[in-house]
Amino acid sequence: MPDLPLLPTMGVGSYASPGWFIAGRRMVREGKFGADDIAEMFDDATRIVVGDQVDAGVDILTDGELRRQRFVFEMFDRIDGLDRQTPGRRLGVPGYDMAPSFVADGPLTSPNGFGVIEDFVALKNLVPDRPLKIAMPGPLTFGMSIEPQPGAPKPPMDEIIALIRTELEGLVAAGADYIQLDEPGLTGTPYGLGPEHAAEAINQVLRGLPGKLAVHVCFGNNAGRSGMERSMDRLMPAIERLECHQLVLEFANRQMADLEILKPLSQNFDIAAGLIDVKNWYLETPEEVAARIRQCLELVPAEKLTVTADCGFSALPRYMARQKMEAMVAGARLVRAEL
Repeated sequence: MPDLPLLPTMGVGSYASPGWFIAGRRMVREGKFGADDIAEMFDDATRIVVGDQVDAGVDILTDGELRRQRFVFEMFDRIDGLDRQTPGRRLGVPGYDMAPSFVADGPLTSPNGFGVIEDFVALKNLVPDRPLKIAMPGPLTFGMSIEPQPGAPKPPMDEIIALIRTELEGLVAAGADYIQLDEPGLTGTPYGLGPEHAAEAINQVLRGLPGKLAVHVCFGNNAGRSGMERSMDRLMPAIERLECHQLVLEFANRQMADLEILKPLSQNFDIAAGLIDVKNWYLETPEEVAARIRQCLELVPAEKLTVTADCGFSALPRYMARQKMEAMVAGARLVRAEL
């Protein structure tokens, strides 16, 4: 990875979609685009996403996840052996009870992978000389939506782990040197897994891979809403067992609560602190971001701190995502100049 400045900035993963891209996806569902039209649409939208990050001055770039929107939900279409369940509620505000859910009805396989490798290659070809990060959901998050086959002796966690591990090994082979697992599943573990077994599921996916490995501990961001009880203390027994280099943790949307956990965690992990609230339409000022960074620096050495947002920008309109990203970069530069 190319050299980074002190207090590097990055997005968590997803980015806000351009308006024309949203309209284009609707037309794709209606069968109005050919295969070449679809490829061009995704390529052009990804260029815009990357361009927004470059214009804002973000140090570590992501692909915006436009090809795998809705986080994990569209990835289920790539897994064989699942029986999709009909949601009990279809009316009213979007919510977690409308999200896809499945019952395993056979061995879980993903013959063509999850598409993340191809997305990374496209990003690398677009910006070959910039620091890049690629992210995908972790095993607990997949497990949250997959009920075991009735009568099965155990949940399909081993199969899920194997599928994700194969994708990550493919990413490494493609040149990815900074990989992040997104794990809202760690804040609400599936199958009744306790802290030790939940952490071990993540560790089995990551263990032994080269490069920088990060785990994003997320409380959920479906339609800009959290899905879990948002205290960090209860998660520490699992977080402390993770075998990764960096923890990506959200603080801004919780008014910087639980910040004190960073002092012990930073002894064993680098920290990417979420200091931009993506669940709020309030636009932070650079000075407010700088003040939050200074709070973190009281607990984390500067060389171990990365500045990021609480979660992906996909639940915000693009203009607001741009403005929040610009404030994040400007705040980091203020503190960087002080140091």
